[in-house]
Amino acid sequence: MKECLIDTDTLSYYLKGDKIVIKNLEDYLYKSDFNKITISEITYFEILAGLEYRKARKQIQTFEKFISTCKIVKLSTSSLRKSAIQYGKLRRKGIMIGIPDLLIAGIAIDNDFILVTNNEKHF
Repeated sequence: MKECLIDTDTLSYYLKGDKIVIKNLEDYLYKSDFNKITISEITYFEILAGLEYRKARKQIQTFEKFISTCKIVKLSTSSLRKSAIQYGKLRRKGIMIGIPDLLIAGIAIDNDFILVTNNEKHF
């Protein structure tokens, strides 16, 4: 089984207690060789930025504790290149998506991860 990269929307559902998402992630961790949830540093930023905007101090503490159990994948020159290639392909087709989604996609492609997202429109 390939390693999964959890997108921001899926992690958000998980943190909000969505039972289906929780079960699916627990099943993945149990049935795979991976013992940590893998996210990108972009997802880390997006979740934390939303909590900071709301000044959700208690949720920030909970999130920071949770995130210490995760694997956080950083941007690399190679993943940035793959993101730029995808941007060029999409823009030539007249399709525009957010830069954070492009960066997450580049990380997934570069690391040969399966991207787990509910945001099918952008991915």
